[in-house]
Amino acid sequence: MTQFLGTHQNRLDAKGRVSVPAPFRAALRTGGEPGGGGQLVLRPSHKHPCIEGWPVAEFNALAAPLDRLDLFSEEHDDLASTLYADAFPADIDKEGRIVLPDSLVAYAGLSEAVVFMGLGRIFQIWEPAAAERRRAEARERARSRGLTLPGNVPP
Repeated sequence: MTQFLGTHQNRLDAKGRVSVPAPFRAALRTGGEPGGGGQLVLRPSHKHPCIEGWPVAEFNALAAPLDRLDLFSEEHDDLASTLYADAFPADIDKEGRIVLPDSLVAYAGLSEAVVFMGLGRIFQIWEPAAAERRRAEARERARSRGLTLPGNVPP
């Protein structure tokens, strides 16, 4: 199983290229992707002003329940549009870079510096100050709500 861990800052160049952090590239290579895991799906987050990076297998698993909906239903159309219309395939080049589409760069408010945040099965790409705010908010909410994983008892 692919595990994206940690927070890493890199530079976005004028052509929209950014280096995927080495630990994330290693996770993609060992994540069971055919051909070594050099492909991702990039899409805007539903909840935050950031870009999500999905290994192809994870993205396919996310989208699989669509097959259970009537192809011509409003629900299928809305969910398919939400998942696919703004999603972009991304290949990692031999230098370990991906190209971020202009629409996603604008959506996330990115400029020269970007932050990659690992979320286990996926990762996010943020504007650095927004990433710090998000991490602080998540820690505070988890602490104030006493959140724990199912099966775990808080200390």
